Amino acid sequence: MSDSINNIHSTETHPSGGAGGAVIVYLEMEGGIVGDVSLELLTKGRTLADRLGCKLEAVAAGYGLDGVGAQVFPYGVDTLYVADDRRMAPYTSLPHTSLLVNLFKELKPQVALMGATSVGRDLGPRVSSSLFSGLTADCTSLEIGDYEDKKTGKVYHNLLYQIRPAFGGNIVATIVNPECRPQMATVREGVMKKEIRDAAYQGETVRLDVAKYVRDEDFVMEVIERHMEQSRVNLTAASIIVAGGYGMGSAENFQMLYELADVLGGEVGASRAAVDAGFAEHERQIGQTGTTVRPKLYIACGISGQIQHIAGMQESSMIISINSDPDAPINTIADYVITGTVEEVIPKMIKYYKKNSK
Repeated sequence: MSDSINNIHSTETHPSGGAGGAVIVYLEMEGGIVGDVSLELLTKGRTLADRLGCKLEAVAAGYGLDGVGAQVFPYGVDTLYVADDRRMAPYTSLPHTSLLVNLFKELKPQVALMGATSVGRDLGPRVSSSLFSGLTADCTSLEIGDYEDKKTGKVYHNLLYQIRPAFGGNIVATIVNPECRPQMATVREGVMKKEIRDAAYQGETVRLDVAKYVRDEDFVMEVIERHMEQSRVNLTAASIIVAGGYGMGSAENFQMLYELADVLGGEVGASRAAVDAGFAEHERQIGQTGTTVRPKLYIACGISGQIQHIAGMQESSMIISINSDPDAPINTIADYVITGTVEEVIPKMIKYYKKNSK
């Protein structure tokens, strides 16, 4: 599964965070709507909880959260904790940190998950450092397994395997946290599959008294005004993606990808090498340090297929590789391989689809 297992120890342990502790997911909220990354984590969290024989729980903090239960219970949530307070929205660091730290001390979950978003990247480290629990960021996979400490010979059962590329993507590291709870990890949107468990599933809603968990001084910061701009590129929602790599050769050649994507009704993506070379903007980057996608069709043009890129698109339903190198790594995961230069192949595809598309 990986090239290394790293053992993270810390100074505090929670003995009761064993089999009885739940898997808990922090829900990202915007206008009373649960973020997709949180729903993806609930799907994975339900699988982990089933494996551990424990409950799946979720915590929502914000204002106007009456409709949260209807959104998350179909994903198999057993208990939903709701901190509904006008001061909890929009998100600010201190009150949400205090809420989770004090709630986790009370509940003693064995696993805690959140999105590797701007919110999660701010909140996760604050909570984990306060609880001395450790945190693995940007995981690409989460599994349950056992671990033996080679120094002591002690065997730990049912640990969370926190799996992510490391050392520039040259290896896949599996990180475990044997002693401390909760075992915390963040995952980027699109990495996990979002899937309803049971549309009729009903869990329990527990309304939290915010004053019990959050101090008045935690509300020292007040958000006076917010400006939100929608991204021009929505790769995660695209059913067809035409992606280019360094092998496209230039930003001018990238224009062929926009034309092909336009004919197919798709979106244009790029590898990190192409973005670093200035062929495309960063918001189009796909991979470990960009966006994770799972379209119905992924056309990789001039992409060699480094592990960082593959981690962001390997769940695509169908992959077509266009590459002049028949031994390119991406060809090993492609459903179809077209060997040839992008300058030769892509114009032919554009001409064909223009002629045969309605």
